[in-house]
Amino acid sequence: MQSWSALFERAAEYDVDETEVRETLDAVRASAERDGDGVESTAGTSGETDAADEGVTPPAESSPARVVADADVLAADLFVDGDARRALDHLREHTWTALVASDPLVDDAEAVVAEIADADLAGAWRERLSAWCESVAHPAGDHPALATAYRGGAMHILSYDDRLLSAEAGATLGSRLSVSARHPRAFATLFDAESLYREVEGGEYPGPDRDPRE
Repeated sequence: MQSWSALFERAAEYDVDETEVRETLDAVRASAERDGDGVESTAGTSGETDAADEGVTPPAESSPARVVADADVLAADLFVDGDARRALDHLREHTWTALVASDPLVDDAEAVVAEIADADLAGAWRERLSAWCESVAHPAGDHPALATAYRGGAMHILSYDDRLLSAEAGATLGSRLSVSARHPRAFATLFDAESLYREVEGGEYPGPDRDPRE
């Protein structure tokens, strides 16, 4: 399995920015909707259980140390030495934090990587991500980031999607879930490892305990 450092070096060969990543994800999801596999619903976040939803992960207790990165942020982390990477580095270097993801969410990000680069890089990236993140299962048809946050107890969603970052979306999320959507730049800037450690673990913050490039 390749390290993050090796994957970042491979991806640096492509001239990609966050805008291209976001546009590619929009195209990937639009294609899925045309094919009948769209994720337009936020069902599954109300606490209701359907017989067809057997096998999904029960909702976990919310924690500010649990984070979901939407597919655009996951792909931007790989390709761009910018906000997404700075945000996810905070999680990579602390074992007591968790990045939470579902297969549909990772599927979308992998499709973006394959479209921008190639299937080989996409597969190597997915292998490394899967070894790091905590996986949850949510009902088919739910928005991958929202449903993952609900099932995985994440209190933060990182995204470049203005539809998630709008004030209206924030009010809706706040009324239904204990989660807020943030631009990666905001999360990277405001992340305070010392105070968060005291809140979720207790005691004196020991500092980073993992190499974010391993």
